[in-house]
Amino acid sequence: MRPRDTDLIDGLTPKQLQVLRHIAAFHGSQCYSPTIAELARQLQLSRSTVFEHLGELQRKSLLSTCPGRARSLRLTPQGRKLLENARPEAVPDGRAPRTGVPLLGQVAAGVPVEAVENRDTMSLESCFGTGDDIFALQVRGDSMIDDDIQPGDYVVCRRTCRAENGQLVVALVEDGQATLKRFYREADRARLQPANPEYQPIYSENCRIEAVVVGLLRKL
Repeated sequence: MRPRDTDLIDGLTPKQLQVLRHIAAFHGSQCYSPTIAELARQLQLSRSTVFEHLGELQRKSLLSTCPGRARSLRLTPQGRKLLENARPEAVPDGRAPRTGVPLLGQVAAGVPVEAVENRDTMSLESCFGTGDDIFALQVRGDSMIDDDIQPGDYVVCRRTCRAENGQLVVALVEDGQATLKRFYREADRARLQPANPEYQPIYSENCRIEAVVVGLLRKL
């Protein structure tokens, strides 16, 4: 039996649940955490009110942070589990959101084959698995074009803090911003290698791996 909403939020106010959802969505799309100012702007609240909500979420062990470190808000395992079990926000027109694209079969890119229609559905979950460790980011910039990753493409990522040499990663560098590069571990630093000769490698002594890229999506 599915728990009631009142059991799921366990004393959280609707606004605190909204703050938690916004932090999870922001981190999923940007691969780093929002600031208090960004949350206040998105939620149309004062910074002091957001600060109070964050304190309550931390007190309830749903949110963690590193004092003195920018963009360090993270959902705890309890916070992620709560959002997984909570009722999704309502769709404005009452229709259920589409969960995938119809997959009707195969098409030849060489010798033509017989056209046979199959009824199935293709989604990110069916291709890359389920779980809150899988997410997508839209690419901005052209530093990876020699790897055929173009501006406007979507990279599908798996959240992890470890990467092998040569893997395509999403990493946080010293300024707290995320970047998409090839990862290489050197003697006393990491090298984040672009795939465009117009860009220089980024060298970092405290680079933080956020995810590895497992797929690429492109609109034609």
